[in-house]
Formats: sequence, C-alpha cells, structure tokens
Amino acid sequence: MLKLIVIWYCSLLGLYSAVAQTDTSTLKAQIALGINSPSSNGFVQGFKGKSVNFPTVSLGLQYMFKPVLGAKLDYGFSRISNEAAFNDFKLNYSRINLQLVYDASRILPLSNRIGTFLHAGPGFTMVNPLGNYGNNDVSFLNTMGGIEFHYGISDRLTLYLDGSYIFGFGKAFNPVSTGFGAFNENLLTVTFGASISLSGCYFCGD
Repeated sequence: MLKLIVIWYCSLLGLYSAVAQTDTSTLKAQIALGINSPSSNGFVQGFKGKSVNFPTVSLGLQYMFKPVLGAKLDYGFSRISNEAAFNDFKLNYSRINLQLVYDASRILPLSNRIGTFLHAGPGFTMVNPLGNYGNNDVSFLNTMGGIEFHYGISDRLTLYLDGSYIFGFGKAFNPVSTGFGAFNENLLTVTFGASISLSGCYFCGD
C-alpha cells in the first residue's frame, strides 16, 4: 500500500507539471484515509467482521466537463478483520469505480469556502482473504454513492470528508466453505482526505 501511494504521488507530480499553467478548475486529484463498516450479511455462519475497521484508503482523479457536472475514476482499498467472538480472519477489499460527480454547492450553500459534491457510479470489487483462507478469492460488480464536504484551504487545496455506501452484487457462497474468511455484500466507508486542483482553483468563480 505504501508503494502504491508513493507511485500515486509521483504520477501526480508529473501530471501537475504538465497542466498547472492552465486557468480552469477541471482536473483534481484526491487521496483519503478512513474507516469502513461491512454488512453483517456478507459473511457465512461462524464469521463476522468488526463493525468498524481501519484502514480504508481512496485514490481518485476527477474531471469536471461542465461547471457542476463531471466524472471521476477512483480506487479504494479496505482491510476487514474478525469480531473477537468469531473465527479469526483478515481480508483485503479492493474496488475500482467510475462515477458521475455533481457539484451541489449552489443547491446546498453552506459558505463560500465549503463545497458539497455528490457522486455515484458502477464498479468492480475484488475480495482477497488472507492466511488460511487465501484460496477463497471473490470478485463481483458493485455500485456506489456518496457525498463529500470540502473546505477550501487555498486556491488549489481543499480538505474533505466523504461518506460512501458500496452496494455489492456478490453471489451466494456455494458451497458455504468457499465463503470462509471472505465477504460478498455491502460496505460503508467514511474517509478524510485532500483534494488537489491540477488545472486551476476550486473557488476562482466565487
């Protein structure tokens, strides 16, 4: 995960040098860290994940093709482990999503430094159990939706809080043993991060 974040930052620096001279706020990069809560229905009998797990990491690129409408491609990684009274397990939950983004700041005005963004779209989930259950990999389609609250620190930087719910379309485990240490349902994430404008500033039009 550390290598992934380092590669991400290096890529951003190269991209920033290519587009930083433009005067529009169209391209943004996001990185966030937080927690996750898995649906209890996603585990087979005898297994249950903690109601709150750390970490969840999210990396994304967002492009606004209209003043209030855009799209973003983002990758998310979450670690889930067992509740104390249940069988021991750990798993990695990864997803990639392509989402529409809507700037709702004009509909939900809070202040001239706070922005509200809605996002939703389809994606693909990969679940990789660790340890004794490493053969029970699972993958399935998902769709997610969420809301972000941004606070402007400078022309190019905002800090934001994101709450998202990921609906998983995983199949039932058959036989049940294929679900030991695995997960096939929904995930709630809450993350705090930074959004960097690579092609201008967030509040130039204010």
